[in-house]
Amino acid sequence: MKILTLALIGAAAWLTVGCANPERSRDLGNPAIPGPVLAQQACSMCHGVTGVATSPNFPNLAGQTEGYVVAQLTEFRSHSREDPAGFEYMWGIARRLTDTQIKDLAAYYAKQVPAHQTPEGDPARIDAGHALFTTGAPTRGIPACSSCHGDHGQGLAAFPRLAGQHSDYVVKQLRVFQRTEGRPDGPAMKAVAHGLTAEDMANAASFVQSM
Repeated sequence: MKILTLALIGAAAWLTVGCANPERSRDLGNPAIPGPVLAQQACSMCHGVTGVATSPNFPNLAGQTEGYVVAQLTEFRSHSREDPAGFEYMWGIARRLTDTQIKDLAAYYAKQVPAHQTPEGDPARIDAGHALFTTGAPTRGIPACSSCHGDHGQGLAAFPRLAGQHSDYVVKQLRVFQRTEGRPDGPAMKAVAHGLTAEDMANAASFVQSM
């Protein structure tokens, strides 16, 4: 019993030091904790230390545009982004972040080396996605993805980087834009997604993962 008590006291002391140390803290409610520390100590649990997520349920953030990350974290904080991933994971995480922490997080991820995913699926699907990305489907009024996301999928200002993103995550987000009002910040994307078929989504997602 004495040994157990000492062990518990030691664990409590370690946790206290860890929370008090601003370079090793996961305290998302402490405005003194720098954004990079939060990225490495807290956000890394889903997005990886360098912003490369191992699970396709979570987006890769490495190399993402700063403007896009700032916009999304701000919307998570205000609960204006309502897709399932938003309210299940990010509402609570972002609710007490300061503007400075959000900007620091965005800058941290923008500097990381982008993910390089293994192409998956039928090569014909990737080719079809390439065509949709570079030229769109003019006869259906669908513009090229590259017109907003960059020729190499690198992202442009408020438009996110898509190159190397998990294909499963891309499909899920396209469905959100097409079928729900969960992402009110993207009227242009909602209009585009409305004309996409399930095959279009799978093709485009396979291509951007392979980029």
